[in-house]
Amino acid sequence: MILTTIIMYVVYAISSMHRNYIYVGLTGNLTARIERHNKGYERTTKPYSPFELLYSEEQPDRKAARQREKYFKSGVGKDFLRQLRAGLSTDR
Repeated sequence: MILTTIIMYVVYAISSMHRNYIYVGLTGNLTARIERHNKGYERTTKPYSPFELLYSEEQPDRKAARQREKYFKSGVGKDFLRQLRAGLSTDR
């Protein structure tokens, strides 16, 4: 019998809590990845921490996750995330 491990990928967007910055990425472990961002272990996001999760969605494989990541990094995708962030900030 062959055992296979199913790895779901998560595309996520995090928003800096103190600066106007949204980061989009993909991971197999969302909790650990956000923790790394918030602890300053990621060079790209270190100056913008701390972060809150703005958006996430599961994808069945890395290829699909990468396509969605590219979408959210595009102009249309970034606009969607900015609108989402604006809606969150008015709800507080």
